Amino acid sequence: MRRIFPFLALLALTSLPLFSAEAKWQTNYEVALKQASTEKKPLVIDFTGSDWCGWCIRLDKEVFSQPAFVSYAGQKLVLLKVDFPRKTQLPEAQAAKNKELARNYRVRGYPSIIVLDPAGKQIGQLGYEKGGPKVWLAELEKITLPAPGSKP
Repeated sequence: MRRIFPFLALLALTSLPLFSAEAKWQTNYEVALKQASTEKKPLVIDFTGSDWCGWCIRLDKEVFSQPAFVSYAGQKLVLLKVDFPRKTQLPEAQAAKNKELARNYRVRGYPSIIVLDPAGKQIGQLGYEKGGPKVWLAELEKITLPAPGSKP
């Protein structure tokens, strides 16, 4: 038993980064759009009220922070978070840019997830989906993957 405890402790410590990985969200629209174009990946824009919107908080907890989403996003997506917090204050320029983006994409509620193709054209919109990352990603793939038999 004495020999196994140090091994288990080491295993737990080395596994910690796997469980604490987070999706990499941009906050600058132009940078995210350029990255999507360069990497030829869809751009997923999360319009959120991160510190007050109950459905936004659920979406973050149930989908965006889950390993399945983090892994998928790291390989196949560029992510942009456009936040409208109430408890913290964004820099004035960021808050103004976020308002402009919400106006441009006609965001009426939160969370609103706008999906752009790598060229920056809007191809779909999502929100909260019950069922975790598997269900949410399946809905996203209906938007981002070409239909069978169609030309890419």
